[in-house]
Amino acid sequence: MAEIVRMPKMSDTMTEGVIAKWHKKVGDTVKSGELMAEIETDKATMDYESFNTGTVLYLGAKEKETVKINDVLAIVGKAGEDFSSLLAGATKTAASGGKTEVQSEVATAVAEAAIDTKGIKAEIVLMPKMSDTMTEGVIAKWHKKVGDSVKSGELLAEIETDKATMDYESFNTGTLLYVGAKEKEAVKINSVLAIIGEKNADWQTLLKASQTQTAGAAAKPTAPTPAAATTPASGTVASSNAAVHTNGRLKASPLAKKMAKDLGYDLSKIQGTGDQGRITRHDVESYKPAASGKASEPKTAASIMLPSVVGQESFEEIPVSQMRKTIAKRLAESKFTAPHFYLTMEINMDKAVEARKSMNEIAPVKISFNDMVIKAVAAALRQHPDVNVSWLGDKIRKNNHVHIGVAVAVKDGLLVPVVRFADSKSLSHIAVEVKDLAQKAHDKKLQPADWEGSTFTISNLGMFGIEEFTAIINPPDACILAVGGIKETAIVKNGQLVVGNIMKVTMSCDHRAVDGAVGSAFLKTLKGLLEDPVRILI
Repeated sequence: MAEIVRMPKMSDTMTEGVIAKWHKKVGDTVKSGELMAEIETDKATMDYESFNTGTVLYLGAKEKETVKINDVLAIVGKAGEDFSSLLAGATKTAASGGKTEVQSEVATAVAEAAIDTKGIKAEIVLMPKMSDTMTEGVIAKWHKKVGDSVKSGELLAEIETDKATMDYESFNTGTLLYVGAKEKEAVKINSVLAIIGEKNADWQTLLKASQTQTAGAAAKPTAPTPAAATTPASGTVASSNAAVHTNGRLKASPLAKKMAKDLGYDLSKIQGTGDQGRITRHDVESYKPAASGKASEPKTAASIMLPSVVGQESFEEIPVSQMRKTIAKRLAESKFTAPHFYLTMEINMDKAVEARKSMNEIAPVKISFNDMVIKAVAAALRQHPDVNVSWLGDKIRKNNHVHIGVAVAVKDGLLVPVVRFADSKSLSHIAVEVKDLAQKAHDKKLQPADWEGSTFTISNLGMFGIEEFTAIINPPDACILAVGGIKETAIVKNGQLVVGNIMKVTMSCDHRAVDGAVGSAFLKTLKGLLEDPVRILI
């Protein structure tokens, strides 16, 4: 009885596989454990060994085509067996629990039937995935042009990925009929790279059929089936972690194999430098048989014996608290929605250090540098109201009041209580209020009125020894000020090298609401207030 073979999940992040090579074709017999195909995943090209014994009745994709996890990879059964009803009724389990859907191959077959490509003697070459993070490739150089003949193993193009420029060797033989992009242009993975076939083949129809199929595939829903039904047993899928596989086959490009054969080299002695130890053309060209033989001989009788280190891997999974979920949602929305830009400035805090010392001698409560920064920021916002704004999508709200949000680290994350009308309060008032709000935050006693309504936010990590950092904007504010610690460092003053107390601040701005010149003018005013703190008391 015929059975469906589905695309297995070969890595924890794999969502689809590309058929790098079929080792069986329709009509061939296959036995359990025999190599059936080479599948390119998001991490490596891996061997797929059959679990079934019988005749290959159907293949779900051609070489270089993509098959999503749990979609039909092949059908294996008795020779001549009718598998059409099995294919049409193929179902897969939805992630929601038990719901079934008609297999996507039926929709694909309908799309292919609309444009008949059976008589076209040409094949589409898709852009391969050449690194685990690659999403597109740039054509660095074409080594063939339209009309040139191409042989399997010949260098077709040089493709620039996100990690390196790599050679792409053709798996097809024929005439180059079409190229999907010019040099320096990008091609997404699994998009059309080229079409190779007979000289007068109707490649336009083939290209149109491919584009129709791709558009249809983009709209298909997918649903993973239980891991037990899709994950092959341990040891049945051999990873290409080295040039030599567990089944004794060598991992080498077709051109490298041909060059090694012509030169009389033993491939097993050549060290591969390609992806997952793959032997490339450059490895064969740089290989020196005589030097290799000498290098394999031990240079000294003594050898270093390394002790075996045995350890135990362990981890703990902690449920995400509602606070952390809220922080993650809000800051992710801010970071990926608001176009951040950053302005950094150094502030000489010599006079601020002296002023704080004098104020704490008479103040009813101890005043911190953070309190002074809050007061200075509030005063600067009064002079630069274009920074004291909020982005509301179709309009900008210019706030006439100054409410400063102060980031406070707590056990489960971060809270931002608000000092309201900070510009109208004295330093002593701000100091008492910030301490009270911080204590409420640690005791989880803050009320909504305590954290709502900020117009500007300050995040200070100076007490942890952090000199400089950038912060993510706290929506709906348009700006947040990241404050570093005060550090004694060498500065030039009146032409002399002296020791000064320097504090770095970095303001993150939402470019939709605040421009660079506006933010810079604000920081210049803030710098003047902190470098001459008497001005914030007036």
